[in-house]
Amino acid sequence: MGRPIDIPTSIPLDDWLAKLGQSTGAPGGGAASGVMLGIAASLLSMVAAYTPDDPRAAECGRRVVRLRDEALQGAESDGILSAEFGAALALPADDPDRDARVRAAAVRAAESAARLGSSGMALLSELRVLREIGNRSLSADLAVAAGALGAGLSGSSVNLRANLRTAQAHHASAGALAELRVDAAQLAEAQQNAARIAEELSAEFDD
Repeated sequence: MGRPIDIPTSIPLDDWLAKLGQSTGAPGGGAASGVMLGIAASLLSMVAAYTPDDPRAAECGRRVVRLRDEALQGAESDGILSAEFGAALALPADDPDRDARVRAAAVRAAESAARLGSSGMALLSELRVLREIGNRSLSADLAVAAGALGAGLSGSSVNLRANLRTAQAHHASAGALAELRVDAAQLAEAQQNAARIAEELSAEFDD
């Protein structure tokens, strides 16, 4: 497993992207989804900062900063879990511990995706607030934020469902996965809502 210091999101962006492009899986798609949520949060923070005359915007700005930190911490944690997951999958097929280790790693990875998704769903609520009260001069930035949010939610949704499938294939009980399946349904709905808002915001700039 890679050391945590090898995969934090606090390293320079070009270094992090280079690590993402390597065949290690740590960071992987889950961590990338968290970074996209962080980008969405930063754009929402900017829109809030450019809306100084409404106290609701200031409150929103404070919340999205916390959510950005939460998403980036989740991205870093997900990268570590990806390394653990990869190590479990790399075990020989005849290893007697492989099934249990892959199952446990898949469940942990699913939980990580669900946590990132929860941050994304909270950001969706803030997007709705800023769509109503945000500075109209920042409409394009808000549209980009919505697109990044939709991408982050979509990535978290895909990873959650994929990890659930792997956990089930390695004999996780239905009861152990029940709550995560509820999370997956909620996350899929949030992703659709974010995509719809992004499309509506983008359509404002059509000729």
